[in-house]
Amino acid sequence: MSAKQNARRKKPAESIKAYHAHIYYDAKTSRARAARLRRRVAQKFPQAKLGRWHDELVGPHTQSMYQIAFSAGTFATFVPWLMLNRDGLAVLLHPETGDDYCDHTEHACWLGRQLPLRTEVLRRARG
Repeated sequence: MSAKQNARRKKPAESIKAYHAHIYYDAKTSRARAARLRRRVAQKFPQAKLGRWHDELVGPHTQSMYQIAFSAGTFATFVPWLMLNRDGLAVLLHPETGDDYCDHTEHACWLGRQLPLRTEVLRRARG
């Protein structure tokens, strides 16, 4: 990527509208752990929005998962808690800036094992 392209992609932190944490699990072996984590999140962070269970693959995700949406104001308390309480589950954490491809790749960070993503799905959505 050229310096000119890179400069166009940089955004101020204020462009982050919210965050998503994708909690990955195996439908047969670790769904119970994912459910336990989900219950704990709902109790400790009632302002977080818990997404649907996706036992079948959806979007760029290559493993079963559910999403937790939370505000930028919750980041400083929620993310450290999640780091210490994810119970061995892989977590993709990313901002919501309006650019799904960059948010799931360049702007993302992983807690635990990094899983592959089907980024071609995000590239197609980009246009």
